[in-house]
Amino acid sequence: MKQFGLGRSVALTLASAVLWGVAHLVVGLRRTGLALMGAYAIVLATVITAVFGFGDRLLPLAVQPGWLTAMTIGLAVVAVTWSAVIIWSFILVRPTSPTPVGQMLTIGLAASLCALIIAPSAYAARLAYLSHDVVTTLFSPSPSAPVLAEDPWNGAKRVNILLVGADAAPNRPGVRTDSMTVASVDTATGAATLFGLPRNLENVPLPPGPARERFPSGFSGEGEYTPNLLNEVFQYAEDYPEMVPGVAKGKRGPTLLKSTVSGILGIPVEYYAMVDMKGFAEIIDAMGGVRVTIKEPITYGRYNEGYLAAGTRKLSGQEALWYGRSRTNSDDYVRMGRQKCLLNAVAKQADPITVLNSFEKLAGAAKRAIATDVPQSLLPALIDLSMKVKGTQIKSLQFVPPLISTVYPDWTLIKQRVRVALADKPATKTATTRQTSSMHGTSPDKPVSLDSTCG
Repeated sequence: MKQFGLGRSVALTLASAVLWGVAHLVVGLRRTGLALMGAYAIVLATVITAVFGFGDRLLPLAVQPGWLTAMTIGLAVVAVTWSAVIIWSFILVRPTSPTPVGQMLTIGLAASLCALIIAPSAYAARLAYLSHDVVTTLFSPSPSAPVLAEDPWNGAKRVNILLVGADAAPNRPGVRTDSMTVASVDTATGAATLFGLPRNLENVPLPPGPARERFPSGFSGEGEYTPNLLNEVFQYAEDYPEMVPGVAKGKRGPTLLKSTVSGILGIPVEYYAMVDMKGFAEIIDAMGGVRVTIKEPITYGRYNEGYLAAGTRKLSGQEALWYGRSRTNSDDYVRMGRQKCLLNAVAKQADPITVLNSFEKLAGAAKRAIATDVPQSLLPALIDLSMKVKGTQIKSLQFVPPLISTVYPDWTLIKQRVRVALADKPATKTATTRQTSSMHGTSPDKPVSLDSTCG
């Protein structure tokens, strides 16, 4: 049996950690050494091919529970195998007659190498586990229709998702959907247009069936505690099951609101995603804040509790919450414009590095803050689509005064503007539809592009 000095033992242990089988070849275990080298080459080639050959195409795997489970197990197997190879190599080439210092040095080296392998693998496995937990918690495992791999959108040219900002207050039971935006995305190009609906649209037409039978002239509410506003429809459906018969509690509100908004805009709204406003602040804090440019100073709070000065700055979650909610010295429509800018800023700044660094906090905040009916099986397609959206200019059209009266809305005009916006053809300007873009940031004739420069 070969004898090894301290220096050679350390060198061979290090070499075996970098390339499996080196120590085995040196001690004469040729077949074992070559087999370990072959296994190492396969692992390395697989990783290199996956990262450099597929790149962004790996992202959809990160939202599939089966792949996430396999990834967790695979990482654990690789970490254990690699550590075993290091320990085995160390045993084969450890110093023949080590001094106490030499023995401690070589044992410490082997242990450190194992830790260097296990620590990142354990971290990656935890990320995979957290991803699995978020996906299975937030997204339904059963789609309403089969999702085809070759065409997940079933031939649809656009997918329309209702984005809802919900605000609950201690002195007001239930949930009010104070921010409602439909994101209409071209499934081929990723071109996206946001349609903003004010919370105080009155007497909105409800979809055919029990809801319209109850309110044939539009949603009129139930008096002072449930006024006839669009933001009351969600909670009303939850409180009155007969409005959406056969739909479970917790799903009645989204179902009726999607159908109502679909009727208003004249486009099918397939899915919704609702964010609790306080939870949204948690998400921004987990990201480390969000940077926006504020054109005009903003005072917030009923009693002027805070102040956001004009200029480019990074907002904390609480500041961003007030930035998106404040109506002090302004109105609902100015607030709607800020909310769109804030959403866009968050989307643009949530880069992979930011998400990875704050993944655990983001995962916890997302589970507490988000509700959606997007099925798990559609997530890979949505990830692919989001990558396309990121490379385009997001446009926005808000149906606010003077384009649309919230008291007497022109439902026909709203549908017309949606058709024009999605066709991307300018409409003819009229005196009744002209809007002051400097006040509300939106043209009635064509959507405006969004950036993170907000008033």
